[in-house]
Amino acid sequence: MIKKCDHPGCTKAGTCRAPKTRELKDYWFFCKEHAAEYNKNWNYYADMTPEEIEADWERQTFGAPLKDKNKANADEAEYVNFLNDFITGRGTFDKMPPKSKLPTNVVSALKTFELPISASWREISARYRALAKKYHPDTASEKDKATTEFTKISAAYEILKKHFSKK
Repeated sequence: MIKKCDHPGCTKAGTCRAPKTRELKDYWFFCKEHAAEYNKNWNYYADMTPEEIEADWERQTFGAPLKDKNKANADEAEYVNFLNDFITGRGTFDKMPPKSKLPTNVVSALKTFELPISASWREISARYRALAKKYHPDTASEKDKATTEFTKISAAYEILKKHFSKK
């Protein structure tokens, strides 16, 4: 629904939204010209002290401060320890158990395609199409080698298709 411009006396369509207050919950609807005029003169921080502006900026940037000071201090100490461990030798990071490994057949299939283990399905599909085009027995110049390679990449593709739950 198109509203009429909220500027007194204007009959144009109010297609531009402009905030009425700092809470940004209620809006005026102005035509383009009146929205530009309103925005030029509107100041989000009007009637706020420098301390209030700083507090508002920090709240918007970092979120509301924790009410429980002990919890906030514990979180801060944990974060500082995390940074120290990371910077000085990676203490606990090196002792972390490895993430679940990919099955051997999936890793082998990715090696067949010469792709990293982080390859996406899109990368796998593109690589398969390129290799299939190169080694297809009907189009390759060396038929014996092409048949072997095409069989190998087709089998690898089937393994990856199953792993990625495609078709």
